[in-house]
Amino acid sequence: VQLQASGGGLVQAGGSLRLSCSASGRTFSSYALGWFRQVPGKEREFVAAINWATAYTDYASSVKGRFTISREYAKNTDYLQMNSLKPEDTAVYYCAAGPPYLPLHSSSSYNFWGQGTQVTVSS
Repeated sequence: VQLQASGGGLVQAGGSLRLSCSASGRTFSSYALGWFRQVPGKEREFVAAINWATAYTDYASSVKGRFTISREYAKNTDYLQMNSLKPEDTAVYYCAAGPPYLPLHSSSSYNFWGQGTQVTVSS
């Protein structure tokens, strides 16, 4: 599986962005899809995840109610809709895919990663 993340950019606080993660080489049908983010000097942080088959979703407490993860079968793509963005959301965002039976919050559960897309939220 090869993952391609896109949709990052610069936005003012309170604004919105939608990130996309498209897959090639295999369908997502038996995977969990996650989004993580990382700022320099800090560990990669869980943001959200979705089970492709069941649509079960999970979110970090810091983004719950503001971010929504979803998937689109026809395009083999998942999305992270980010609303009410805050400066502390600034990071490089990575999409990932892995077995759905492993802990969704743990980056070590995912064995495929996209290249990352920069999200910058100005105050």
